Amino acid sequence: MAKMIHSMIRVFDEARSLEFYDRAFGLKVAERLDFPTFTLIYLANAETGFELELTVNKDRTEPYDLGDGYGHLAVSVDDVDAEHARMTAAGLAPRKLVDFAPAGEVIARFFFIADPDGYQIEVLKRGGRYL
Repeated sequence: MAKMIHSMIRVFDEARSLEFYDRAFGLKVAERLDFPTFTLIYLANAETGFELELTVNKDRTEPYDLGDGYGHLAVSVDDVDAEHARMTAAGLAPRKLVDFAPAGEVIARFFFIADPDGYQIEVLKRGGRYL
């Protein structure tokens, strides 16, 4: 059976991205692989074995156009309200908290936040299928 191990995104400003992912999600550099034209940076934390791979293309001169095909990354947290407040206080500009209740019963509580390149990250209250 396959095991999901990482997801990759291309980032324009390495330092800005590293600072964001550390402040927002406590992701630290697990490994850095430097090549002549690009760098791969694997970010992780103690919560999971899944990693986020940042690809930095060294010759890139302008931000990436995300187009209309990108969805989002998702993370789960124990206290989504506290995380929303923490990120707001840190100046990270999370969007509003949402109680998703399509049939009248709340099945998810979440908010979205954008990283410096515009990638959307969904932050969900841990529980149910969102462990």
